[in-house]
Amino acid sequence: MKQAQAIPKKIFELQPLQREIAGWKINSKTIAFTNGCFDILHEGHIASLSAAAAEADYLIVGVNSDASTKRLKGTERPINNEHSRALLLASLAIVDAVIIFEEDTPLNLIVNLQPDVMVKGGDYTIEQIVGAKETIANGGRVVINKIVEGFSTTGILEKIKHL
Repeated sequence: MKQAQAIPKKIFELQPLQREIAGWKINSKTIAFTNGCFDILHEGHIASLSAAAAEADYLIVGVNSDASTKRLKGTERPINNEHSRALLLASLAIVDAVIIFEEDTPLNLIVNLQPDVMVKGGDYTIEQIVGAKETIANGGRVVINKIVEGFSTTGILEKIKHL
C-alpha cells in the first residue's frame, strides 16, 4: 500500500511530537530515540535504524540541522539539506517520527521527549552518550548497537572523489 501523503506528516516540531508521544504512552506504547546527521543514507544507517526500531513500539529519529551538521562535520557538509534528510528518514517504514534539532547534541530533545529507550550506534560507553544519564534517571534504558563496518558517509564521499 502506498501512502506517500503520510510521509511529511511524520516530520514534527517539538510540541506536536510531545502530544503524539503522550497519545502513544496513554496506550502503553514504548518509545525509542536515536539521532544523527544521516547525510547520505546507506546500509549502515538502515541496520542501525532497524535495530533501534526493534527496541520499542515507536522510533523517533532526531536529525541534526544543516547548521549543526556543518559544525560537527565541516563546511562541506551536509551534502543533502535537512529537509531532504528528514523526508528520506520519514519515508522509512521503521521510522515513526522525525524531528530536526539545531543544537550540536540532542540533549534538549531527549529531556523534552523522555524516551523509554535511547539507542546509539558505535563504540561508546553509556557514560559517553549524550542523554543517557537523563534517560536512565527517567526509568529508561540505553542500548548501544554495533556499527556495520564498511559503510559511512565519509567513505562514500571519498569514493566519489576518486571516480
